[in-house]
Amino acid sequence: MIGARLRALLLLLLAAVAWADTGVPARRIVSLSPHLTELAFYAGAGEWLVGAVEYSDYPPEARGVPRVGDAFRIDRERLASMRPDLILAWAGGTPEGTVDQLRSDGYRVEMIETGNPEDVAEALERIAELAGTAETAAPLAAEFRSGFDALERDYHQASPVRVFVQIAPRPLYTVGKGQLIDTVVSLCGGTNVFGDLEQLAPVVTEEAVVAADPQVILAPAVGDDDVLARWRRYEGMAAVRRDQLYQIDADTISRQSLRLLQGAREICALLEDAREPD
Repeated sequence: MIGARLRALLLLLLAAVAWADTGVPARRIVSLSPHLTELAFYAGAGEWLVGAVEYSDYPPEARGVPRVGDAFRIDRERLASMRPDLILAWAGGTPEGTVDQLRSDGYRVEMIETGNPEDVAEALERIAELAGTAETAAPLAAEFRSGFDALERDYHQASPVRVFVQIAPRPLYTVGKGQLIDTVVSLCGGTNVFGDLEQLAPVVTEEAVVAADPQVILAPAVGDDDVLARWRRYEGMAAVRRDQLYQIDADTISRQSLRLLQGAREICALLEDAREPD
């Protein structure tokens, strides 16, 4: 019992050191999401990352950052040993219970929202503000915003294309209303065939997809597997008939980082090709 109490006291004492004056740039940062790790590097704060969660693999330098856990479990002892003065948490992704526990332990936790492209630009700027690297992030944020503005100008009057986005094959997950990929598809002039569903990642049936008759099917690439093979037997479906089933880089469309612009440009180009006559 005494050992457990001493252990808890030690954790609290180490955590107390983590509090930083908000006017002082953070110099011992821990990221609780791979895309926040990526944004920290873009923001010029990568050298001050002392901890990150699993799958923080971009840029390559991120792979050398010590791990503190994953999206669902944080090693509190390991975290305390890192003595962070700032923890970056993902609003809507990091479990609320985890955030509450970290704050009760005395850590300064910054919640970062990345639900749409503008949020991503603001997240980059916020991380840079906290790290004192605003001059590094400003031109990157401006370029990111400019890129999305150009896509909106180019495609806002484009004829609609019915799109099905397959996130996982079994169960068959797709994207619903307001999910980031749904937002990108809409920006490119596409119509998400399940965009009326309120869940961000609903499960649908194969029969429902066939009935929706998408003109384009998109899915994140998974190694060398043909994750879209199941659809090729439905020869009457528009996407199959015109061979418009595409696998795209998962990270460019699912990670809320500056690479999202690359993914958006790819999706827009694919949908533009789908508008060409048979």
